[in-house]
Amino acid sequence: MSTEWSPDGADLAIAFVHARTGVTAQVEVGAAPRRRRSRRSREDAQEWSGPAAGPRDPVSARSVLDGLVNDGGWAGRLAVHTVTGRWDEVAGATLAEHSRIETFSDGVLTVRCDSTAWATQLRMLVPVLLQRLTDEAGPGVVTSVLVKGPDAPSWVRGPRRVKGRGPRDTYG
Repeated sequence: MSTEWSPDGADLAIAFVHARTGVTAQVEVGAAPRRRRSRRSREDAQEWSGPAAGPRDPVSARSVLDGLVNDGGWAGRLAVHTVTGRWDEVAGATLAEHSRIETFSDGVLTVRCDSTAWATQLRMLVPVLLQRLTDEAGPGVVTSVLVKGPDAPSWVRGPRRVKGRGPRDTYG
């Protein structure tokens, strides 16, 4: 029988660490590792919520965003901006091609048209357009639609001007 040492198990691991690092430490083989204390105290521990929905259960991002929008009072404005982003669907492709939304303020939607003919056409369709906007954005969000024709050039220059009709036989 030889008296040579043959490492195996924990002795092999200690010999490997000693060979790699040069650190010798006395490790008690078979000792249970010490457990760390939990950071939570028993008073903070919550009970299981059970099969019903609880406050710690995961929720969808849509429900979180809907709650944020409703709490902030942004639901009406968000609905209007959603409708303005889909103006060609709400007004129709042909009408949307010749009109654009300028502003929305205090329930009044201002629409600018390319020509006076298209502005007249849109003015006749305001009741139908208001119904579509109510269906899309919700009741009471858009109260009226103000239709404007194309912009004519302004001949007013500077802070002082002479009152009068301006240039004649040009746009009249």
